[in-house]
Amino acid sequence: MIKVTDLCIVQGAFELKDVSFEIPEGEHGVLMGQTGCGKTTILECICGLRPFRSGTIELSGRIVTHLKPGERGIGYVPQDGSLFATMTVKEQLSLAMLIRHWPKEKIELRVNELSDMLGIRGLLERYPHGLSGGEIQRVALGRALSSGPSILCLDEPLSALDDKTHSEICHLLDSVKQQASVTILHVTHRMVETRRLADRLLLLEGGGVTVAEFSKSRSAEDG
Repeated sequence: MIKVTDLCIVQGAFELKDVSFEIPEGEHGVLMGQTGCGKTTILECICGLRPFRSGTIELSGRIVTHLKPGERGIGYVPQDGSLFATMTVKEQLSLAMLIRHWPKEKIELRVNELSDMLGIRGLLERYPHGLSGGEIQRVALGRALSSGPSILCLDEPLSALDDKTHSEICHLLDSVKQQASVTILHVTHRMVETRRLADRLLLLEGGGVTVAEFSKSRSAEDG
């Protein structure tokens, strides 16, 4: 569950006040709004990556408002994947577990589990510069899921993909939600993703977030 209550963000001339919304446990929530309206800013506040003036953030029944990013139980996929250029795919997937001092055997098992789930077992020894856009997003998703978070935050994860790869990653996200049992907050400007993936559409406009009606489709090709 993701619950944001009365969030107030002030950055220079930019301001959001009394932002409140909730995504129930296990749902895929999509946050949409015009360019520059603050979608990514809200996502980064939830992840602990950006300060805000006031409000409360609750994740999976736990108040995390003042916790550090690594203490929030969030897996985060930024817009461009942001893989580390000097690390192999296997090292990218292992990083969060190494930081948390997981046993070597447990890390190996988890890397194999993730690589099979995401279809990247054959990429484990490769570096980011040799990966396609879809492969980069698969690895970024695996890195975000590696330590078993209960919350997954996605910032425009499919924006740079061609139509075929976009459809494949939409299908993968559906599968990941079921297999990893995560609650998802997904920022996008594309209605095709909303219709394909969202259980709940959150619309950011006029400085506030409302739950909007939408027609859900199981085809990633619907516009």
